[in-house]
Amino acid sequence: MKKMNAIIMAAGKGTRMKSLDTTKSKVAFDLLGVPLVGHVLNALKPMDIETIYTIVGHGGETTKKIVKNDSVVVWQREQKGTGHAIMQCAPYLAGKEGTTLIVSGDTPLITTQSLQHLVDTHLQGGFDLTILTSIVDDPFGYGRMVRDQHGRLTAIVEEINANDEEKKIREINTGFYVFNNEKLFRHLNDLPPNPKNGELNITFLVKMFIEQGFNVGTDTVAAFEETLGTNDRAQLAEARQILQKRINHQHMLNGVTIENPENTFISPQVRIGQDTVIQSGVYLIGDVTIGVGNVITANTTIENSTIGDRNHIESSKIIDSNLGHDNHIGPNAHLRGHTVVGNHCRVGNFVELKKVELKNGVKAAHLTYLGDCLIDENTNIGCGTIIANYDGKTKHHTHIGKNVFVGSGSTLISPVHIGDDVLIAAGSTVTKDVETGAMAIARSQQTNKPGFYDHWMKKIGKK
Repeated sequence: MKKMNAIIMAAGKGTRMKSLDTTKSKVAFDLLGVPLVGHVLNALKPMDIETIYTIVGHGGETTKKIVKNDSVVVWQREQKGTGHAIMQCAPYLAGKEGTTLIVSGDTPLITTQSLQHLVDTHLQGGFDLTILTSIVDDPFGYGRMVRDQHGRLTAIVEEINANDEEKKIREINTGFYVFNNEKLFRHLNDLPPNPKNGELNITFLVKMFIEQGFNVGTDTVAAFEETLGTNDRAQLAEARQILQKRINHQHMLNGVTIENPENTFISPQVRIGQDTVIQSGVYLIGDVTIGVGNVITANTTIENSTIGDRNHIESSKIIDSNLGHDNHIGPNAHLRGHTVVGNHCRVGNFVELKKVELKNGVKAAHLTYLGDCLIDENTNIGCGTIIANYDGKTKHHTHIGKNVFVGSGSTLISPVHIGDDVLIAAGSTVTKDVETGAMAIARSQQTNKPGFYDHWMKKIGKK
């Protein structure tokens, strides 16, 4: 079988996104935790493609960061049309045998199955060019696929040029193509500029292939929504709804209960075990793995984290974390910065963990901030405890040993090392290491001043 390559066109300005960030490309906009172009890459990667080329231009450095690990980055320094964009791949592909699949970087709903069917149709039909089409109820704005009485494609007529009869045609061009690679790059140089704006457009190349008698075929996608472009924020929201419905539906078929699918947001790469229950308002974003039999309660956000089996996660925000078995998280906890939680832990109300490792059996039940620290087994962190890890320049690390009891309202100034079997008295500010088996008390002596309240109120003019 001859080799196949793919080209992602991702150089457009995306002016209709109306972004103030001039460094951000349209294809970098987020859709359920993945950039638009990332969804397209994910659809291409399972296919037997030798090399993926991504053409970048406006906001190209942003796009480059997204795609560089999965594709060759090709620059279109001046945006002179889609045909001109493909020309930028000539140093890599011109003269080579095989096929080239051309897709748009702003079509995040396209599936591997539809792309593979398009390629299979091209190869089985021995076509020089195969165009992905769709049948729609309202074809306004799309190029119409004009055919003769034998069903052969004779032209693609754009909306602005279509006559009344052509405007009735419901078969449209979706903008996905498979070319004989050698013929593609041989004839790109013959493209005439668009008389209106001087651009070199790939639709002109399609016209040339038809007029010169090349073998041009079509393949019709079953679901038009797969080919939808994302040109503005409204279309981005529409794509999010469609993708969200598709993802949630598959998880439910796999044995996951999603109580309110319309208000549950799950990234494509998320893995969820059977008999897990997802309540309303949950966000599962990025590289998330959730085991079997969990309950993820309402309004929880979990990002780039791993959760074991049969946990009860309540109204939490968990980011870049790894959770073991039989933990209790939340409500209103916030875990981030590659936090790792062992087994049988309790992370309770309004507890924030940042870059923390909790060993088995650690409890931090209320109103606590722990940052840049390791806490060993069976240690209890009292209410209102703070690890002050940042001195204005550097974030320091603290290590708390096993079986430690940290009293409520304590502050540990990093870096400190707390040994095993230590008691820290409530209200202490700990600035020095504490040896194993000791008790640390770090409070200033309390002084009461009789009558001082009236003196102070008079001084500030309130009495």
